[in-house]
Amino acid sequence: MLRIIDDTIAVAPQIRPEDVPAIAAAGYVAIVNNRPDGEEAGQPSGDEIRAAAQAAGLAYTAIPVTHAGFSLAQVQAMIGALDAAGGPVLAYCRSGTRSCNLWALAGAGLGVDQDELTAKAAGAGYDIAGLRPLMDAVSQQA
Repeated sequence: MLRIIDDTIAVAPQIRPEDVPAIAAAGYVAIVNNRPDGEEAGQPSGDEIRAAAQAAGLAYTAIPVTHAGFSLAQVQAMIGALDAAGGPVLAYCRSGTRSCNLWALAGAGLGVDQDELTAKAAGAGYDIAGLRPLMDAVSQQA
């Protein structure tokens, strides 16, 4: 289920409240939800995941990303969530792709080398080469 990008972040497809204790036991200290509520029938709400995260002692941040794309505000919110976590973060969405992409954009906003971001994403099974123009734009704005 989890795709580990590096020792600071992993991404995953939709998680369920009952998954949260195992996420905490694996050493993650925060969950970032990149999925809007109601995107798909039967998905748990962000509030359900938030409650499970809080019960497990994990921080929780919602930064929903729709299929419309990414905004600079979302990138900045992801930078803030990663920084505030102080430890490994699990980000999730429907498949993990939006979470990986938002992580890469946050990294670009922080000035991380884009080849490094692309290689880490590839190691987790994500091809973010098409995101390079957006990473360039974010690195110039952030």
